[in-house]
Amino acid sequence: MRHHPVRVLFVFVAAVVVTAVVGSLFSVSAGDEYLSLRRPSWAPPAWLFGPVWTVLYGMIALSGWLAWRSGAGRGELTLFGAQLVLNALWTPLFFGLGWYGFAFVEILVLWLAIVVLIVVFSWRSKAAALLLVPYLAWVSFAAALNLSITALN
Repeated sequence: MRHHPVRVLFVFVAAVVVTAVVGSLFSVSAGDEYLSLRRPSWAPPAWLFGPVWTVLYGMIALSGWLAWRSGAGRGELTLFGAQLVLNALWTPLFFGLGWYGFAFVEILVLWLAIVVLIVVFSWRSKAAALLLVPYLAWVSFAAALNLSITALN
């Protein structure tokens, strides 16, 4: 059965929106908590996270859709979904539970999943893979920030 591309795009957008909503449920007071933590001097201001994630989530959805349009199979799309789940889990671990060390381990697993996803998507669509590179860069930065906050607190 052929799926209409626009409908499938909405599915990818919806999956990413669910990921963002799950994270936002646990980050309502994250700005205050973030400000109360001892942070490294290079830590960004709390207000920056929302706009950055908004852009990245759009790129993630578009990446998944382009990979699907290029013939990505069940395994590739399952990996795409798995990295969304890992993405959604980080915020409750870090802000909801305050498990900074465990959140760091989890973000490393997310980082690895993104790397594998970039490689796998590159076999189907260079554009899909390239759209994930800023996401990987931001998660790399977030992992370093997570580790620093863990050490300082």
